Amino acid sequence: MTTITYHVGEHDGGFGYRLGDVWSETYPDHDSALAAAKSAAQRQHIEGRDAEISYQLADGRWQTEHADGGDRPDTEVLDDEQGNG
Repeated sequence: MTTITYHVGEHDGGFGYRLGDVWSETYPDHDSALAAAKSAAQRQHIEGRDAEISYQLADGRWQTEHADGGDRPDTEVLDDEQGNG
């Protein structure tokens, strides 16, 4: 199963959380950013509906595949301010 990791740290004059290189909005304090990251991680576990999805490949061809609404990733939140990220 896939695991996605949210990192909490200083961002844009305040604090935020990121997934990869993408940052959340800026929060005024560390605790608010940490709580928001934990909330985002929890929402990843909510099942959706099955769907057929289509997307364009780099070579211009279109790919269609079935997305299972119950296929949810594992999540974790690492607090970079505490040195565990």
